[in-house]
Amino acid sequence: MGLEERLLDEMKEAMKSNDKLRLSTIRMIRTAVKNKEIEQRKRLDDETILRVIQGMVKKGEESVEQFKLGGRMDLVEKETKEMEILRSFLPQPMSQEEILKIIDQTIEETKASSLKDMGKVMKSVMPKLGGRAEGALINGLVKEKLSP
Repeated sequence: MGLEERLLDEMKEAMKSNDKLRLSTIRMIRTAVKNKEIEQRKRLDDETILRVIQGMVKKGEESVEQFKLGGRMDLVEKETKEMEILRSFLPQPMSQEEILKIIDQTIEETKASSLKDMGKVMKSVMPKLGGRAEGALINGLVKEKLSP
């Protein structure tokens, strides 16, 4: 079952169980996906849908920080619950050891030897990780590996 079908099934389930927060969050995801499809003028594959959801999680984390600064704990709680629902559609994140193993293999494959080769390594490693690790973490680990 593809991610789009899973979203539809989960939305129906949320309607039946009268789970308003889950229903509104899934609708928000489907709207973001539909907007991206309109923007790109094609149907999205699962990988692109995952990137849309990851972007939504990232925005949610930023919102939580802003709400905390503003003292809006009610909104912090709501946003945190929405992010839990968003994360339920993402694959389990990889451990740092697994990420390092893939980075090491990619460095060998690309014959990278210095920070100049970082772009080449990142371009090759990102599809292998398939959204199961944050870009900032991967970037830091690659930089650490390629630094003298």
